[in-house]
Amino acid sequence: MSMSEKAYKVKVSGRVQRIGYRRFVLENAQELGVDGYVRNEKDGSVSVFVQGDEALVRQFLERIREPPRAVVIKDFEVKVAKVNPKMKFFNVNFGSLAEELQEGFGSMEKEFRDYRREFRGFVGEFRDYREEFRDYREEFRNFAERTDKNFQMLAERYGEISEKLTQVLETLQRESAETRRELTRAVDALTELIKQFLTQRRSA
Repeated sequence: MSMSEKAYKVKVSGRVQRIGYRRFVLENAQELGVDGYVRNEKDGSVSVFVQGDEALVRQFLERIREPPRAVVIKDFEVKVAKVNPKMKFFNVNFGSLAEELQEGFGSMEKEFRDYRREFRGFVGEFRDYREEFRDYREEFRNFAERTDKNFQMLAERYGEISEKLTQVLETLQRESAETRRELTRAVDALTELIKQFLTQRRSA
């Protein structure tokens, strides 16, 4: 046994049975790696025995003192206990079958009530979202219609631009051919004039 190991007995009173408190205690013990047990008592309280490294045990006690909101702790009595070297792991000491069935159904009923209250709040919120979705759907429909019109106008404009460009290119090509013919005629006429001039000079 390590000198840093400590053991404690805890009695937890209040609304702690048939509400999932033992499961909460077990999960924290397993997460921290401490040993011991938790069990329901006839008077409606819950007993916890825990042992292990002192720092981990103190952390465990702090955690189980602050349970989920469904559990209501009215008294949390901690007493120093003797470390049991034979005890390994952390367990739930279950009661009779009838008690455990009652515990399970009680826990389920409480959770169902909480979920039902929470769901009632979501119902109103869902109605708001449904109305908001209708607005978005109408807005999207209008946007889609506007987009279709814009694409249609763009296609028409593109067709017009494409047609204009084709006309311009054809005109340039036509004018270039005519320009080349005019230049050829001008060069031929100039050549003829030069020949005539040279012939006249020789004759003189």
